[in-house]
Amino acid sequence: MQETRQNKIARLLQKELSVIFQQQTRAMHGVMVSVTRTKISPDLSICTAYLSIFPSERGEEILANINANQKSIRYELGTRVRNQLRIVPELRFFIDDSLDYIDRIDELLKK
Repeated sequence: MQETRQNKIARLLQKELSVIFQQQTRAMHGVMVSVTRTKISPDLSICTAYLSIFPSERGEEILANINANQKSIRYELGTRVRNQLRIVPELRFFIDDSLDYIDRIDELLKK
């Protein structure tokens, strides 16, 4: 039962975080940030979000910028989900490099 609730909350947070990042990156031309996956801890206090950043060369720079603005992102998320969640979870962001890994495998298979 708890796992079903965790999945619902993770999907909600993924949707809302993707909208937040879409609004914030609209001003930065040529940059796209998408939330590929979110996981939430069993006590609903920590949300781990995996981000896919395009272009991937600027991934570390953009992730550092996101981590620097983590409090404002959490506040924005709190204003969006205040009716669904009692406590807004702490956010942790990581780069999801699975697409780069797939591209690298395809490149090696073509050789």
